[in-house]
Amino acid sequence: MTALTLSTAAAPGLRADAIVIGVAKNAKGLVVAPGAEAVDKAYDGRLAGVLETLGATGAEGEVTKLPAPSGFKAPVVVAVGLGSEPEKDAGFDAEALRRAAGVAARALAGAKKAAFALPLAEAADAGVVGEGVLLGAYSFDAYKESGRQGQDAAKAKNGKAPLAEAALLGGKPRDKAYKAAIERAVAVSEELNRARDLVNTPPNELDPEAFAAVAQAAAKEHGIKVQVLDEKGLTKGGYGGILGVGAGSAAGPRLVKLSYTSSKATKSLAFVGKGITYDSGGISLKPAGHNETMKCDMAGAAAVFAAVVAAARLGLEVNVTGWLALAENMPSGSATRPGDVLRMYSGKTVEVLNTDAEGRLVLADALWAASQEKPDAIIDVATLTGAMMLALGSRTYGVMANDDAFRAAVHEAAEEVGEPAWPMPLPEHLRKGMDSATADIANMGERMGGGLVAGLFLREFVGEGITWAHLDIAGPAFNEGGPFGYTPKGGTGTAVRTLVRVAELTAAGDLG
Repeated sequence: MTALTLSTAAAPGLRADAIVIGVAKNAKGLVVAPGAEAVDKAYDGRLAGVLETLGATGAEGEVTKLPAPSGFKAPVVVAVGLGSEPEKDAGFDAEALRRAAGVAARALAGAKKAAFALPLAEAADAGVVGEGVLLGAYSFDAYKESGRQGQDAAKAKNGKAPLAEAALLGGKPRDKAYKAAIERAVAVSEELNRARDLVNTPPNELDPEAFAAVAQAAAKEHGIKVQVLDEKGLTKGGYGGILGVGAGSAAGPRLVKLSYTSSKATKSLAFVGKGITYDSGGISLKPAGHNETMKCDMAGAAAVFAAVVAAARLGLEVNVTGWLALAENMPSGSATRPGDVLRMYSGKTVEVLNTDAEGRLVLADALWAASQEKPDAIIDVATLTGAMMLALGSRTYGVMANDDAFRAAVHEAAEEVGEPAWPMPLPEHLRKGMDSATADIANMGERMGGGLVAGLFLREFVGEGITWAHLDIAGPAFNEGGPFGYTPKGGTGTAVRTLVRVAELTAAGDLG
């Protein structure tokens, strides 16, 4: 991953491949953002005019390159748009800085070193810019020739390796707050990028057993306690939902429990992730054109895994348990059929009306298992319903909860870290649609409002009196379009930062 450093060096004398500056727009036109004063001075204060001549407007995501002034050791200046200039005495929005840094880092793929002269009014800004750089520079090439043979092979085939080093100008290397901000950015970004790697890994390389092995290795490295239930353990425990979903695959299901504990903790959180390593739909087979990206159906479990490891790396004073409900949903002679009834870990029976509504089945078992430990709150994360994508699009996830204040707090945490989310209701009248003449509940209800129906189903498996939220990340978990901001094509790592922020706020006693 890109190396991050804080630097007090002046832009003109710094040896680098490029100097990154920010530009914004106001009523009068283009303005150069704070942090780039030395660069602007070298252009005799006319940098904004030069950039406007080149077509720059300051819009978010816009990149304009021009030769560096005489005397600079870097050959190129890269101007990246920050959007509208903030009002007097107000700093730039954190997400605007994060996105700008990500856009610049991606534009500088192949460079060995870049100096970022973006606005750093305080230590938190350094963390935000660092996070944007590390997330924007991400690439997944493990299965390409360039990735297998290293950067030399990439260059030989005209490929570009990620930006190798980013120096944040205006940072204070000896200041504890700045150092802590960078350390946090590195820990969270590395784990979020690990989640992206998992989502992007082909399903023939990442079945439930392989995912569990990755979790075990990370747990050992970071002092996290881990427990893995295989088919035998799941059968003995009565995890009918996970077993039912995995019954059609040659790759057996797993339930992974990751436990990070702090001796100073007074609160506990449980994160539960849907981990369908490939979703064919089962007997209710998905139609052609809907299967190609279904390796991403374990993005919820990847987010939970990454968040627990990040919490451990940051030493947060809160106990965090992650539950990864892992299975592969395949059609075969042994697969669960529509009409079958599964006895869940909670003891409730579920009539399976559609085997493609499988995520709620594995989550139900994991939610009940998490509930037995009586945490202060549970959050589950899942690429659960296409209905949520229809409601909120491809960049926003839905938040449901059994407590309005908790739902609001989780939503606020998501927006704070730059993950677009929207609070959604759990209308009681939709529950009746899941009544079953055969079992305690069916896994399908009314078609309209399907994302909310799924949330109501999950609520049935949360222990009494436990605060719970459900994040349906079906839209933003996998980006099928082009990269934007610090978001790459493919796996995005959505919800990792929300979970980490919730854990931080819980540790500080500030959640809600």
